[in-house]
Amino acid sequence: MWAMIVRRLSVSVVSLILLVTLVFFMIHATPGGPAYSILGSHASPQAVAALNRQMGLDRPLSVQYGIWWIHLLEGRLGYSYIQHVGVSHLIGTYLDRTLALDLGALSLSILISLVVGLVQGYWAERLGGRVIGFLQIVFYAMPVFFTGILLIYVFSIRLNWLPPGGIGHHGWGARLRHLALPVLTLALPVSAGFSRYFGHQAREEYRQDYVRTARARGLSEWRIATRHVLRNAVRPFVTLVGMMIPVLFVGGVLTESVFNYPGLGWLLWRSALDQDYPTLSAITLLIGVLTILGNLIADLLNSILDVRVRYE
Repeated sequence: MWAMIVRRLSVSVVSLILLVTLVFFMIHATPGGPAYSILGSHASPQAVAALNRQMGLDRPLSVQYGIWWIHLLEGRLGYSYIQHVGVSHLIGTYLDRTLALDLGALSLSILISLVVGLVQGYWAERLGGRVIGFLQIVFYAMPVFFTGILLIYVFSIRLNWLPPGGIGHHGWGARLRHLALPVLTLALPVSAGFSRYFGHQAREEYRQDYVRTARARGLSEWRIATRHVLRNAVRPFVTLVGMMIPVLFVGGVLTESVFNYPGLGWLLWRSALDQDYPTLSAITLLIGVLTILGNLIADLLNSILDVRVRYE
């Protein structure tokens, strides 16, 4: 098991190095260089040269690459010349909002997926299982912005239960109320995909001999589902959850736009429009690091859940 952990960590470190290197060269591949992107295409050569000296872009590429790594290890992600603030501070301002949205949506998606998947696996050959499968396809195919607008119309305009957007500034209760619709909007398509996959795994487990043996011993269906089927069907599902982290973030970009929710997705969209390349590269790095960490955690959890790995 320890050998497997070392292998996974080694792969993650190599992936991280490749990610940082790729982002570095992507920045320098912009037409005219980063300075032209910041100052605009009509900037004078003198202004571009001055900014290149200020940013250290007049040094050899190998030196810039080394400085790039040093700055990253020190937590210095550059300076946004568009918003006139350090990128680290800028991301820190929006990060907690995006984490609240994404973690809330992920937690709700997992909860819905496990419950719906177990029921779908149990009802595999019944009408109820087919209805669940149809609803999964519908929710998975619905665009995030359409789902968000539909929820705003129902819960904000018609029922007046929840606010249609913003973040709320008057305590945790107000923040949770403002967060409810964005979390539900992001969780619905994700849970549809999750539950469909987990439902297939659960259906296969229900067909195994150990389930028939458990029923012959008189165990209740609830205990069979939670103590046996759930544990065996959840291992491949854990890997899928780890791989969905970047998908959640991309979906969060549209969700934050629909609900005017100022998070990292909103910042990414604004940075793309403003050609704020330091901020864009920092957010890209953050998404990549979260993806690598998500896959690493999923692999480690799979190893813990898989008894065979412990005895390798």
